[in-house]
Amino acid sequence: MTTNLTIAQIFNDIAELLELKEENPFKIRAYRNGAQTLENLTEDVHEVARREELTKLPGIGKDLSEKIKEFLTAHKIKYYDQLKKEIPQVLIDMKSIPGIGPKKALLLHKKLKIKNLGELEKKCSEHKLQTLPGIRAKTEENILKGLEFLKKSEGRFSLENGVPLADEIIRALKKLKEVKRISVAGSVRRRKDTIHDVDILVTAQNSAKVMETFVGLPVVSDVIAEGDTKSSIRTINGLQADLRVVDPAAYGACLLYFTGSKAHNIRIRDIAKKKGYKLNEYGLFSEKNDKLIASKSEEEIYKILGMECVPPELREDHGEVEVALKHALPHLVTEKQIRGDFHSHTNESDGENTLEEMAESARKHGLEYLVVTDHSKSLTVANGLTEKRLMARVEAIRKLNKKLKGLTLLTGSEVDILADGVLDYSDDVLKELDFVVASIHSGFKQPREKMTQRILKAMDNKYVNLIGHPTGRLIGIRDAYDVDVDKMIRHAKATNTALEINAHPKRLDLNEVYIRQSVDAGVTLAIATDSHAVNQFDNLTYGVSEARRGWCESKNILNTLTLAELRKKIRK
Repeated sequence: MTTNLTIAQIFNDIAELLELKEENPFKIRAYRNGAQTLENLTEDVHEVARREELTKLPGIGKDLSEKIKEFLTAHKIKYYDQLKKEIPQVLIDMKSIPGIGPKKALLLHKKLKIKNLGELEKKCSEHKLQTLPGIRAKTEENILKGLEFLKKSEGRFSLENGVPLADEIIRALKKLKEVKRISVAGSVRRRKDTIHDVDILVTAQNSAKVMETFVGLPVVSDVIAEGDTKSSIRTINGLQADLRVVDPAAYGACLLYFTGSKAHNIRIRDIAKKKGYKLNEYGLFSEKNDKLIASKSEEEIYKILGMECVPPELREDHGEVEVALKHALPHLVTEKQIRGDFHSHTNESDGENTLEEMAESARKHGLEYLVVTDHSKSLTVANGLTEKRLMARVEAIRKLNKKLKGLTLLTGSEVDILADGVLDYSDDVLKELDFVVASIHSGFKQPREKMTQRILKAMDNKYVNLIGHPTGRLIGIRDAYDVDVDKMIRHAKATNTALEINAHPKRLDLNEVYIRQSVDAGVTLAIATDSHAVNQFDNLTYGVSEARRGWCESKNILNTLTLAELRKKIRK
């Protein structure tokens, strides 16, 4: 449902622009609430608009509903375009730097007359920002780090932008009788956590009809190029998508080539050459006489090269080629093997939905058990639960379990790891819970040694089952905090504490490198959605993809266990 997310992004952008204009806070909040509603909407907003039920959605009044309708018909919102013209571009750019909010951006622009990010970097380096009230050397240092982070992230999009877009394009083109085979390729197929663009391959009898449909899709902002065999579009959210019509006889070779990665392709071309072949996007050929050997499927190409077919998620030249030659690739975990979820929030803390609604959604998503982990008391910004509220929630879960069929709820909490490593609840409280997730939500800038010891101390608590989002990264928003991950992994093994693979596409934390490290160290991992709304259980797919990129098999993942097996393991 790309349209939902696109409009939600526009509403969030409008809220930020209004902040820069120092507009009414209630108006700003209205756009943020509207964006959240669209992000959590479980059906396409087109359908809601068709039924004329937009104003029935929470937080969507007459004004926002009219803007949604405008976007659905014109693919733009005039008010948004107008705001962008009114606000200096440098303010918008500064707002994208981690640590710079609207007030600070306005202060820098007004007092120092900063016109672009280059000037901002120069004035930070010259310590000119310290002449302003409330800005110290540490602030300048953090802004410089933010600018560096922005440079690294430039032109990259979160995977959650690419997958729905690819799915939407494929669904639309599959309806054409001319289309015979179609697949996503590139970094989206490999499920990298960030992507540059979306690549789609298709075989078709009439490429003109396919291209006409592609460039006319509702998500298209502008057409970059249109041809008989390749067309490129830019979508409303700025992401580029490329469509290639390829020869049916060479479909497998093309899919292999355009899936990549470049490093993986170079390695298998070298192997082909050593065996007397040459490999390109058209097929595998004999080097002696150019005779075509294989091209229709990836599987047959790998087989002739003496290799197992490498799953797309592993194609990064991180050792998979050598292992595939030995026919010893791991049997990667699949979504079907995931039986439960250890990390979810209800409206008792900062979630959107009730306990009953979250339980029903988890059941519909095929889960057998769900741990309810509303926030602990120190996280007041997330309406964290006092001990009294937590115990009332435990009782509510036990009562609801008597009515539920097909799903068992487990009592839990996402307990804050405080600055000194002490947990937000006492052991007397924690022992009443089925499952405890311990996470850091504050003090991200602590020195490396202190941050590391903070997490290790939490692991030492016998009631802690899982460390949530262990490095704290937010993709495209902030880097991981400074923690010794090697020590954390070793201590997780020593204390038998599981580490989370947080499935939210903005987190995917642990990342693939640390997942692989954990697998090699024999650490138990858990794929958890961190769901704050009923539709966020869909994010499980991203967590599984990240686990696969980290070479995880089902035996490495805690929530592939049945409930009985899980209870036994926790007791042990």
